Amino acid sequence: MPDDERFATFRPRPKQRIVLGYRRGRMGVAAVPGSGKTWTLSFLAARLIAEGGLEDDQEVLIVTLVNSAVENFAARVARFLGQRYDLLEGVGYRVRTLHGLCHDIVRENPARLNLGRTFEIVDEGEAGRILRDVLDLWLREHEDALADDFLRTDLSESRAQSIRRNEWPAILRNDIVLPFIKQAKDLELTPQHLLRRLDYLPPGREAFLLRMAAEVYADYQRALHHRGAVDFSDLMRLAMQLLRQDEGLLRRLRHRWPYILEDEAQDSSRLQEALLCLLAGPEGNWVRVGDPNQAIYETFTTANPRFLRDFLREEGVMAADLPNSGRSTLTIIGLANELIRWTMEEHPVEAVREALQPPFIEPTPPGDPQPNPPDSLSFVHLSERAYRPQEEIEAVARSLARWLPEHPQATVAVLVPRNDRGAKMVEALRQRGLPVVELLKTTHSTRAIVKALGALLAFLERPQEPQRLAAVYRLWAERLDPLPEAADRDKVAALLGRLRTPESFLAPLTEDWLEQHELSPAAQEHLTAFREVARRWLEAAALPIDQLLLTAAQDIFRDAADLALVHKVALTLRGYADLHPDFRFSDFRAELEQIARSRRTLVGFGEDDLGFDPDRHPGEVVVATIHKAKGLEWDRVYLLSVNSYNYPSALEADGDSFVAERWFVRDGLNLQAEVLAQLEALPQQADEPFLYVEGEATRQARLDYAAERLRLLYVGITRARRELIITWNSGRKGASRPARGLEALIRYRKERADA
Repeated sequence: MPDDERFATFRPRPKQRIVLGYRRGRMGVAAVPGSGKTWTLSFLAARLIAEGGLEDDQEVLIVTLVNSAVENFAARVARFLGQRYDLLEGVGYRVRTLHGLCHDIVRENPARLNLGRTFEIVDEGEAGRILRDVLDLWLREHEDALADDFLRTDLSESRAQSIRRNEWPAILRNDIVLPFIKQAKDLELTPQHLLRRLDYLPPGREAFLLRMAAEVYADYQRALHHRGAVDFSDLMRLAMQLLRQDEGLLRRLRHRWPYILEDEAQDSSRLQEALLCLLAGPEGNWVRVGDPNQAIYETFTTANPRFLRDFLREEGVMAADLPNSGRSTLTIIGLANELIRWTMEEHPVEAVREALQPPFIEPTPPGDPQPNPPDSLSFVHLSERAYRPQEEIEAVARSLARWLPEHPQATVAVLVPRNDRGAKMVEALRQRGLPVVELLKTTHSTRAIVKALGALLAFLERPQEPQRLAAVYRLWAERLDPLPEAADRDKVAALLGRLRTPESFLAPLTEDWLEQHELSPAAQEHLTAFREVARRWLEAAALPIDQLLLTAAQDIFRDAADLALVHKVALTLRGYADLHPDFRFSDFRAELEQIARSRRTLVGFGEDDLGFDPDRHPGEVVVATIHKAKGLEWDRVYLLSVNSYNYPSALEADGDSFVAERWFVRDGLNLQAEVLAQLEALPQQADEPFLYVEGEATRQARLDYAAERLRLLYVGITRARRELIITWNSGRKGASRPARGLEALIRYRKERADA
């Protein structure tokens, strides 16, 4: 139904009316997928603005998760105010992300926090570059800080040396230091506090990574301070600090925002909850809406669904739920509810049984303006077949090739657990000529361009290697207009790849290599042109990395969008060069490789803060991670790779692998979990014990991860309106099995069919 009609005909359901009847105090609302929580919260905000007795200088504060939701809420509140209450939009309410709210608060009195009025906020990309710089410096100053204490003892010396050189610095940065800093800031621990508390520890191996992380944290904060900057985590910590220090400001803000409405509360962190609680005050008006069953960011952030669950159980909190959903068919609702029931009652690991909790999803009541779609058991398929990884992708591509022409107005998505899996799915669909829309860290065009630039840098790094010359020739020749014949391109590439001395082609001193081979006149002509281009690139190799790429791009790319993307890549690598003056072409290639493999977002080209509407893409296949798909819905949904690797059970007998446990780390330790546990266990006084036992945090992390992946599966299932297909594969080594949750759903379906 178009939004105009929905605004005009919005009729609250009975459970929504309970929420809309809120007047004062604290309320917690558990909302199932598709329950209309955004509509309900927007209508509640409009009603409070119109009927809540706000003074001229007061606002209803709405706090949500991402920037796209800010725009969504603001637009809906404005429409309700105009259509239902005949009030002006933009007056009486403020919609912010949490970081936006904290920025507003810090701007009220930055001097109190020793910040200038024009302090800078660094984004995650810039923060990552700063962190990499300070960590590299720390490692150079601590050459004895090797990985040996944490590597398996059965590794060969050559393999261990390769890990120390190539993998250990990235593990320290991404797996240990970055999460450590975020957690320390969520706990409101400054580097000075941590370093002082570290002095209470006896020397020993268990404190090595902890001390390293604390010292790098201190260096990182000094680097930010030197720039007059803060990062996103600092904003929340500093806002909290300012509110505690400035009682006058706290009183003014409590008066300004007499009502606080919090969306996506299942993704609250300890500090977020404490901040909003302080703003609301002990007698304040605070409504928290979320779904703990959709808490899928715990692994990546400091969020934890237990904060909302505990809030819902607090004395004095009005607990409500929004259980009715018109999104999906009854069969799909039944699957989602069965996953909740099985998890609570039958999951083989008792400690994981709280991963999913009621409310169960209920269909819409009779006469609802958004009834559930027509149902059919044939619309749901749960595959029992053990596909090999590429077979699974090809099977889904074939299915879509048959289905799309018959459903040109329907929406469809392929949801994957990881970005690299999505990239392979996109490639298979494009090979079949199917229209694709990507919601991955990087798009197909981005990956293609950074791969091409990586080949260019490889050639410039070692122009004497014929295979690199042949590769860079291909990327140039395949973009010519007019395009040379494929047979000519293949022949030339093969000849270049067999060169004994590429100099005989690039800079012949006597006989010209070109004159020694029989080539068509067209091939001779374009190969002569390529030689001139390659020479120009070699001359440009001395330029700064951004100027080099922009110079070479003019010879390779023609499309304006491609050139714009190259410009963004060039600026990104220039940022690395500024922080790392000693970077060589191999280092820049490593950064490009991370982008090409969808392991890193190219800043400025992500979709995180952009509103995405699946209904604007009928007849196209949307490929997304399940994390990116949260909050979205499609007529038909494929869930890929629902196996024991991506959705482990944490049952020891299953022998599941866990992504965070590196194969070369001794005793299967999850180093990130262990260091964060050490951080939590740090004594506050010299006479306090250090209550940390190695390995316990790793075991708990397995339980937490298994619980989160069950919620991820639940989110994936509830993206489907009418049709749902779930498949699994045996994994790269052939050892994976269907996820236990999928096995339970297959049994449930068979029982229903036999009944």
